[in-house]
Amino acid sequence: MALRVLIVPDKFKGTLAAPEAAAAIARGWAEVRPQDRLELVPLSDGGEGFGELLGTRLGAERRICETTDAAGRPCRAEWWAKPEAGTAIFETAQVNGLARLPPGQCRPFQLDTFGIGAVLRDIEQSGLSRLILGLGGSATNDGGFGLARALGWVFRNSAGAEIRSWSELDRLAMAEPPARPLGLAQIVIAVDVANPLLGPAGATQVYGPQKGLRPEDLAQAENCLARLAVTLRPHLGPAAEREPGAGAAGGLGYGLKAFAGGEFKSGAAIFAELAGLEEKIRQADWVLTGEGALDKQSRMGKGTGFVADLAARAGKRCLCLAGRLAPDFPESPWPGFAAWAIVPDVATESEALARPAECLRRLAARAAAAQRD
Repeated sequence: MALRVLIVPDKFKGTLAAPEAAAAIARGWAEVRPQDRLELVPLSDGGEGFGELLGTRLGAERRICETTDAAGRPCRAEWWAKPEAGTAIFETAQVNGLARLPPGQCRPFQLDTFGIGAVLRDIEQSGLSRLILGLGGSATNDGGFGLARALGWVFRNSAGAEIRSWSELDRLAMAEPPARPLGLAQIVIAVDVANPLLGPAGATQVYGPQKGLRPEDLAQAENCLARLAVTLRPHLGPAAEREPGAGAAGGLGYGLKAFAGGEFKSGAAIFAELAGLEEKIRQADWVLTGEGALDKQSRMGKGTGFVADLAARAGKRCLCLAGRLAPDFPESPWPGFAAWAIVPDVATESEALARPAECLRRLAARAAAAQRD
């Protein structure tokens, strides 16, 4: 009996992009169940790959903007335009992405989001009114300070001297808005995390070490972002820094809200809406999803958890194929849900990293063999 199988994986971070993961799962499944009808819908929840995946799915035009990366070096950033819908799509990692920088050579205090401003102005000048932004994969921790300066904001200390580096924000006394604010009617900030700007769950404490902030740097970095938030409270109120998503991309989520008027929305929800994912799930018999690590964060806005939740609400079986399962992940977090892992059931961790597509194919074949119509 042929079944309709919807394959909706996220990326396997550091090894497979979402389209590569979808293709590997499809190969393995088809080896065992060639009669099934497979539909591949690679997913992004706002993290790496969001811009290209969403732009491609919408049939948007690729555009190029000359700007600078997080270290101030010239670079070319891609964004996508859908003129008939008045919509632009941009993944900020095209500018401030960690993958753009030579490993270990750039410290976070030397990096900022200035180059993102040129892309936003380019989109503005194109005449499009709505911008959807994905924030994953950032190298920066500046709270959007660089972006703000690129848009014309001026920051001064108590002596009136201009602050030009985010590492000096702990001396911030005033922030002056630009004469010409960004003229986009709507900016949707697609986030895949719920972190606030500050505190133990904030941008610096949770993600700063991944970007190269040393233990001795954390207090200064936190103080800089805290001073930025305090200075802007008369305009924004304290709720802005506490909003889920404000801590995304080293506080760039907060910066886009504060300096560009952006609004937060689940990246997975945005993708699902534009891809018609709910209807595709209703039409499927089985749903396959996947990601590199299935853990408690998978249930907090990440793509795989979002797909599993949609499948459960539609009464569909959902299989998640992961690189590994965290020990604290519940056995049955959704009705009709089952999880399979490459490590240790199919391969060792070293083999999985060396041959991720092949290992995922083998896992998909094993999962298919265990199913019954």
